[in-house]
Amino acid sequence: MSVKLCPGLYCGRPRLNLTEGECGVCPRGERTDGEKICRMCVESPELYDWLYLGFMALLPLVLHWFFIEWYSGKKSSSALFQHITALFECSAAAIVTLLVNDPVGMLSIRSCKVQMLSDWYTMLYNPSPDYVTTLHCTQEAVYPLYTIVFIYYAFCLVFMMMLRPLLVKKIACGLGKSDRFKSIYAALYFFPILTVLQAVGGGLLYYAFPYIILVLSLVTLAVYMSASEIQSFRNLVAKKKRLVVLFSHWLLHAYGIISISRLDKLEQDLPLLALVPTPALFYLLTAKFTEPNRILSEGGNGH
Repeated sequence: MSVKLCPGLYCGRPRLNLTEGECGVCPRGERTDGEKICRMCVESPELYDWLYLGFMALLPLVLHWFFIEWYSGKKSSSALFQHITALFECSAAAIVTLLVNDPVGMLSIRSCKVQMLSDWYTMLYNPSPDYVTTLHCTQEAVYPLYTIVFIYYAFCLVFMMMLRPLLVKKIACGLGKSDRFKSIYAALYFFPILTVLQAVGGGLLYYAFPYIILVLSLVTLAVYMSASEIQSFRNLVAKKKRLVVLFSHWLLHAYGIISISRLDKLEQDLPLLALVPTPALFYLLTAKFTEPNRILSEGGNGH
């Protein structure tokens, strides 16, 4: 006797009760197979999945560093210690997040393979077999790529509130009392924003993050070099901080290229990494031709 398939994309029957069980939502950590039976997710995340999780993990760290630099002041000696502390907070949060996810106590996770965009938005695909009653089958079909980000952000926030206020109070002597904790206040704003971003746009970010990384890294590098008035290699190497910023952007360029290519064919994809320094070299070679004062002076001379 054949079992009738469950309606909808994500409704399934429990594995232990195939004939008598009713169609419904699969337990967490499971999703339906081709026969609409709930199967446990036992696969390891693909490289692209890890790169996506890395992108979502880097977002709060980069924002921490930006606001620390923004509010610390040019003469503050506390910025470096705050940068290191932010790195420690996010690293510790990432490790703890992996440890508490299944399999518990191991720095690995099991996952369901992402098949299409709708896997991220199962709440939009609850079927109505009789056009009257809705069968609710909302679940995490991309387990655990959706919820693990929320867990990570929660641990980031906990570690920040445990460590950063004490550190800032001890070493941020060059700042006023009202300025010392502004980078922490900023985090209390951007963490809810990141949470909503993941909740609403997690699926879109999953497919778009490589291009977001490339575009933003190119734009921010150009803005930084322009604001710092870097127009030659001599200007670039004049300060160590500029080299640190440059190499950081190069890493982001490489991250974006690897995410797009997914390194499916190493012999074809690895040479693409040679393009990483190209934007910076192009800027340095062409900056002197686009200097505003030169353009104005040539325009005034009638050239």
